Amino acid sequence: MIHRRGMLAAAVAALAGAGPWATARAAGRGAFRPRDLEGVWSTASYTELERPAGLTRLVLTPQEAQAYEAPRRALGGIIPGRGDRDIGQEENEYIERGDGLARVKGQIRSSWIVDPPDGRIPYDMAALARVGLEKNPPPEHGDNPEEMSGPERCLTSYAGAAPMVAGPDCNVFQVVQSPGHVVFLSEKYHDARIVRLGGAPRPSPLPRSWLGDSVGWWEGDALVVETLGLRPGVTNRGYHVYVSGTTRVVERFTRTAPDELAYEFTVEDPALYTRPWRAEMALHPAKGRIYEYACHEGNYSLPNIMAGARLAEREGGGER
Repeated sequence: MIHRRGMLAAAVAALAGAGPWATARAAGRGAFRPRDLEGVWSTASYTELERPAGLTRLVLTPQEAQAYEAPRRALGGIIPGRGDRDIGQEENEYIERGDGLARVKGQIRSSWIVDPPDGRIPYDMAALARVGLEKNPPPEHGDNPEEMSGPERCLTSYAGAAPMVAGPDCNVFQVVQSPGHVVFLSEKYHDARIVRLGGAPRPSPLPRSWLGDSVGWWEGDALVVETLGLRPGVTNRGYHVYVSGTTRVVERFTRTAPDELAYEFTVEDPALYTRPWRAEMALHPAKGRIYEYACHEGNYSLPNIMAGARLAEREGGGER
């Protein structure tokens, strides 16, 4: 089978190696160009997008961090209390959650989200109630395939679209650059998000897709990317992350060191949230190369999920 997306990424990488935007790693240890974002990066850490229950502050002391990290390290990175309910699932297989809480701007962080101050996504509960998602966490329905999350359907990964967030595994993506484009290639489901640079106009009407339409520009040494045109309706990106066709995401990527890429994003959508929300994370080079991730579970599990939902309906139940 021809891996067309892999070929596209390789072609863009080849272009990037020919011009002044190419990586400066060969210039010597510790050397880098601020606008050189190329490399294979990881979003993995114990720090999750939303602040877990029991942690009340964004910045933790070393003692607090040690107390939080210890039980997870004892389980090989599995979140205590979650893995035992998901026997055989992602919290027990192929864990890739780094080796501790993230250090961002010299601070030990309890969540990616920095605003609102409580570290939670500010959902409009009335809006979620209109689509049956008002509970926290929302119930898992089995009425239609469209109600399953993107990762469950092998459609989009946590790091594949904007905003890029971390999951339990495959928290790896590659950045390749050319004069007019930047490509973010995620390992999981090999999504290739192509960002057009230089104020490139958006098509009209704007097509809708799982990855949306991304346009970028440079502000100093920061690459700013605005993404619109996400799939219509409310889409479950997984791990309580919902977006819709009216969601707007603005990301900032800044190379702050040879081994660090600062990532910030703001998400706004009056149809889903009571206010915009913002997150920060420090990304670091992945320990290995990117590999093909061939996901087929959704092809086989979804018919069984639908069959189970129909059985529950016949037996008088509503949710799986």
